[in-house]
Amino acid sequence: KGLTPEKAKEYLARDGPNALTPPKTTPEWIKFCKNLFGGFAMLLWIGGVLCFVAYSIQAGTFEEPPDDNLYLGCVLVAVVMVTGIFSYYQEAKSSKIMESFKNMVPQYATVIRGGQKYTFPAEELVVGDLVEVKGGDRIPADLRVVSAQGCKVDNSCLTGESEAQSRSSENNSDNPLESKNLAFFSTNCVEGTARGLVINTGDRTIMGRIANLASGLEMGTTPIAREIEHFIHIITGVAIFLGITFFVVAF
Repeated sequence: KGLTPEKAKEYLARDGPNALTPPKTTPEWIKFCKNLFGGFAMLLWIGGVLCFVAYSIQAGTFEEPPDDNLYLGCVLVAVVMVTGIFSYYQEAKSSKIMESFKNMVPQYATVIRGGQKYTFPAEELVVGDLVEVKGGDRIPADLRVVSAQGCKVDNSCLTGESEAQSRSSENNSDNPLESKNLAFFSTNCVEGTARGLVINTGDRTIMGRIANLASGLEMGTTPIAREIEHFIHIITGVAIFLGITFFVVAF
């Protein structure tokens, strides 16, 4: 029969929605500053500042200083600002498109409550709900299978197994990932039908725990990123050295 609607509301208020906590996002102003001052943009800023410094020195030395450095400084600043703003706009636009894709097809689940079948958003599932899944459905929560007919699930996103795994009410292993009577959140039912009791929701699911562990890891820089950073440092050093050298020679 499943849970009563009253019990389901109580559990939903206690445990929260059946959804993963989104990872922390970078504030928009930090993204904007990275686009405006990151990488080669910093070289352009340094070049623009040196041009303005050179022009100010010329203005203090000559009555009618040449305007070359002033124009060049303005051009460099304009280029780096336009490039930075355009890059930030493109990044923000891509992020919004990806977010819209996530919300385009909301997931629903077939739930039995009080002996009646209902179709609810998967976020409203609670521990103890009796859920039905069929071929083509995504498993909406961690389930303990109580009955199945030719049910197979694709666990590749969780365990890396390329072949679909059969599911039944038989508990054949002490390892949860290998037991036939467990189906996990975010995996897919590729064929057959099954009924299962929800045993974990949201961040308490196996996938939720993995996501929390992954978000807590410190991501190291890749070899290509280190090489690019090293190259930028070299170019920056050479540019500063040449700028100072020509500045000294000129004055």
